[in-house]
Amino acid sequence: MEKIHIYYDQLQTPVGPLTMMTYEDRLIRLDFGTIDDIRTKATRYLSTLGKPVDFRRSTIEHVAKQELNDYFAKERFDFSCSFVFYGTSFQQDVWRALLHIPYGKTVSYKNIAEWIGRPKAARAVGGAVNKNPYSIIVPCHRVIGANGAMVGYGGGLERKVFLLDHERNTNV
Repeated sequence: MEKIHIYYDQLQTPVGPLTMMTYEDRLIRLDFGTIDDIRTKATRYLSTLGKPVDFRRSTIEHVAKQELNDYFAKERFDFSCSFVFYGTSFQQDVWRALLHIPYGKTVSYKNIAEWIGRPKAARAVGGAVNKNPYSIIVPCHRVIGANGAMVGYGGGLERKVFLLDHERNTNV
């Protein structure tokens, strides 16, 4: 069976390496860590493409790379780069809702559940948030527990705290 070639590149950031992946010049994933750290998770996510995946290192010239650099330089407060969601319709609803959380603000999983018309699905929202394929760009770090607690973050709570502090300490 023919393999799909996924190109990846690493971006060094104040919170460690971010691995960006593209397919046919589209951003399809952005994760904390190196390709070795995330290969299994990325392969599982990309299985929806229907073919085996072959990862190839490349220098990716994608607008997302510059936008992320600008974000960490406190010169960008939202992202305009294009990307594609691969997931269930529920996951996609949750991920699209995350895009509406303002820079420097937080909301709860319950808030997201209400936004998508599923007020009793806060736990399921948490599961979808955990599978967010675009760290930082789709701001899942802005989601906290209903009691205001820093709960769960695929990149680790120390990164979540850093990103929230980074945003709160920026004059927008």
